[in-house]
Amino acid sequence: MNILFFLTPKAEVACVDAESTLRQAIEKLENSGFAALPIISKQGRYVGTISEGDLLWFVKHQADLNLLEAEDIPLANVPRRRDNRAVSINSDMDSLFEKVYNQNFVPVTDDEGIFIGIVTRKDIMHHIIKQVKMND
Repeated sequence: MNILFFLTPKAEVACVDAESTLRQAIEKLENSGFAALPIISKQGRYVGTISEGDLLWFVKHQADLNLLEAEDIPLANVPRRRDNRAVSINSDMDSLFEKVYNQNFVPVTDDEGIFIGIVTRKDIMHHIIKQVKMND
């Protein structure tokens, strides 16, 4: 089995552009329904992960911030607590499982470091449950 078996392709993944503003990131997160999104550069590389918590703490510390002002704040100014660690499409399954154990999704990159999608913990758990049921 390889990573492609679990991959959700980039075209189906809600992502934030690295050049986005704070407001754009907030709106993208709200519309996606997820708690965290991958950040992708103009070149298509995985930059990091922005979470609701990252945005919340940044807004909290900007006591006089309003949504209009958020349009002028680059996403790059928002400190991130932690970025989800990515795997290469050529990584072994142990590397993928090690990362998905500690994060809800694992960004996947190709041989050139270009973001191609994610693997979610939910997809792996779904596969495991199916396997267990088949062996019962």
